[in-house]
Amino acid sequence: MTTPPHNGLHWSTAAFGDSTDTAPGELCALDQHLQHCQAGHRRLRALGRGAEGLHGFVAPRFITTLALLAAAAALVLVLF
Repeated sequence: MTTPPHNGLHWSTAAFGDSTDTAPGELCALDQHLQHCQAGHRRLRALGRGAEGLHGFVAPRFITTLALLAAAAALVLVLF
């Protein structure tokens, strides 16, 4: 038994020798799955966009933000 020469990358698929074309039913199922996944994560994406916006605002003003948080914490400790 001889082994084939190794020519760099080896491509492997799960087609098991059959055609690698997709059937219309598979494409329809994939489309439905992607729509379901995108709809389910709408709130999470909105939260991520809000976090990015907050980071974009706070990052350039880091020292000022720390000072304001320290002042707010001191105020809470004094009042309670």
